[in-house]
Amino acid sequence: MSFTPKALLFVAVLGLAACQNPDRYGAGNGAGGGAGGTGGSGYIDTNGLGDPSDPRSIAYFNQTVGDRVLFLVDQSTVSDTGRQVLNGQANWLNQNPGYAIIIEGHADEQGTREYNLALGARRAASVQQYLLSQGVAGSRMRTISYGKERPIEVCSTESCYSKNRRAVTVLSVGAGS
Repeated sequence: MSFTPKALLFVAVLGLAACQNPDRYGAGNGAGGGAGGTGGSGYIDTNGLGDPSDPRSIAYFNQTVGDRVLFLVDQSTVSDTGRQVLNGQANWLNQNPGYAIIIEGHADEQGTREYNLALGARRAASVQQYLLSQGVAGSRMRTISYGKERPIEVCSTESCYSKNRRAVTVLSVGAGS
């Protein structure tokens, strides 16, 4: 490619980049609360999850309601503690119908890959069934198992294993159909 087409392409890319956010310097209506902006609280959303003090935000769900439940070794039955977390999730989801969820099932590194994928699937299904029983619409949920492929902690102690035996509820905007 010769110099002229490269230069034109570069100018076009710069021009498009400049159009990304016309109010990036706050010269607009003065509200200043858009994505990445500051609202009245001075909070700046750098991760796209929203303000953790906003009860409708993903950050609030993750930090206050709780996005995961833990399981015992080789178990997919939801514990009493897990039910408390899932009750909070169900209440939040029923009050915020604009969100869909993916329930991720995980396992620790013990056992075969195949066994742990099946165990992760059972854990995700167990959480899904509990949320269904609490009135969350099935059309808003899907499950996936990662088995032992996505550990939070990597070591060969029970403290690590216990963190990896989990089901995580991941929110996305837009309820399923």
